[in-house]
Amino acid sequence: MDQELYSKERSASLDLLLRFQRLLVSKLYPADCVGQVPNTYSPDLLGVGSLLKKYTALLCTHIGDILPVATSVACTSHRHFAEVSCVVDGDLTGILLPELVVSIVLLLSKNAGLMQEAGAIPLLAGLLEHLDRFNHLAPGKERDDNEDLAWPGIMGSFFTGQSCRNNEEVTLIRKADLENHNKDGGFWTVIDGKVYDIKDFQTQSLTGSSIL
Repeated sequence: MDQELYSKERSASLDLLLRFQRLLVSKLYPADCVGQVPNTYSPDLLGVGSLLKKYTALLCTHIGDILPVATSVACTSHRHFAEVSCVVDGDLTGILLPELVVSIVLLLSKNAGLMQEAGAIPLLAGLLEHLDRFNHLAPGKERDDNEDLAWPGIMGSFFTGQSCRNNEEVTLIRKADLENHNKDGGFWTVIDGKVYDIKDFQTQSLTGSSIL
């Protein structure tokens, strides 16, 4: 219902395209068909897939023409970038493309064979360079790229726990020492010639001790 409030601000043609796009996706979404032979598709389904490919090609052509112009204007200043972003957000690029990408990923996870037959995925790859150039103009991009990334929760406590030791404590550990330590309930492991204590991570791991 909240999305319908935004639809009033869209043009009628853009709203029609969005509904058409959703109709294509719904037709391709696999249903539980009893007795259907795997990897065999009806002519109607292949026709919808072909229509999705043509629709994606037209959409990518339009976005491929718009984004270079948007990038050339947005690179002038941060203010220009903000203004251009608002325009792009209300255009096909900001309304149709994000939902189309998510829908195609969903369809690919449900029926990869059909999506390969449709051939719409390679068309989207042609937009990556244009999108990347535009996104690199965003203010704060350099700060975000330089920040250290860390997983919160389990991985965060792992990297900040007792497994992180000072360089002063580094010492030579023999294989016999490692085996004896693990027999006594410890959990040392060797990676690239270095010994790591993953005992704290063992209690939090969701994969089980055998994989570790």
